[in-house]
Amino acid sequence: MGDIGGQAVIEGVMMRSGNFYTVAVRTPDKDIVLKKENIRELARPLKWPLVRGVVALFQALAIGIKALMYSAEASGHEEEKPSSFSMFLTVFFAFVIGISLFLLLPLYGTKLLGIVFQSVNQSSLVFNLVDGLLRVLVFLVYILSISMSRDIRRVFQYHGAEHKVVHAFEAGDELTPENADKYSTLHPRCGTSFLIMVMLLSVLVFSLIPKDWPFIDKFLSRFVLMPLIAGLSYEFIKFSSKKLDNPLVRLMAMPGLWLQKLTTGVPSFDQIEVAIKALNEVLKLDHGRTGPMGDRSNVIG
Repeated sequence: MGDIGGQAVIEGVMMRSGNFYTVAVRTPDKDIVLKKENIRELARPLKWPLVRGVVALFQALAIGIKALMYSAEASGHEEEKPSSFSMFLTVFFAFVIGISLFLLLPLYGTKLLGIVFQSVNQSSLVFNLVDGLLRVLVFLVYILSISMSRDIRRVFQYHGAEHKVVHAFEAGDELTPENADKYSTLHPRCGTSFLIMVMLLSVLVFSLIPKDWPFIDKFLSRFVLMPLIAGLSYEFIKFSSKKLDNPLVRLMAMPGLWLQKLTTGVPSFDQIEVAIKALNEVLKLDHGRTGPMGDRSNVIG
């Protein structure tokens, strides 16, 4: 049996279990439509610790793009299905913007601060701590900026619905909107928690880079080290989701939960119904599962 993962999409939710995923979307006519697909089984070496985190990240990206394309079309936000080339350009430019915002901009900002405040350049740890704080600040500004959009706020509500339904499933409750609504919109395995853990661990990993390296070398080393940081972050999320009764682990998981208060919204019963539909359908595909999972290790959206 697979573990439950998921992602909020436009007017809907994607749920994943094992080697299957289902996207449920509310149409303009208020119906719920479904997309169901298999996921190719990974080779054993790709499931090794550290490696699996990087693989899971790229796999989630690929599935997420497909789910978003389907939801945009099914919800009426796109009149025509975008071509493969246009999607490639969209993903490429999104990647470039992401690298520029979350790697290049904080690093260059830290370099400028080092010119004004000499203490920033005195140790690699201080330099990377400032760089990490700027990266978190840029991320917060980005989240707050996009949350001003009504469509994004709707996605955040579906994000909350996804978490509520996964909580209800893990607790063994019957999956109804009333039961799911009792649960929190925050979840320790959320992708938002994964992102904040990436930012925190990057401070430690990037501190290994000599402070006297040229700017371009520092930037390229950050790019090269990101897969390692993603792998470490994945392993922490996997570990912490099973050890939340430990005070230290719970403390380390708190920043991710705090940040989720920005990326989740309080959903309506209609939105929870869509998340339930997505989960029920993927459970049918995954050998008819109806009860909570054993190893809750997948990062959810």
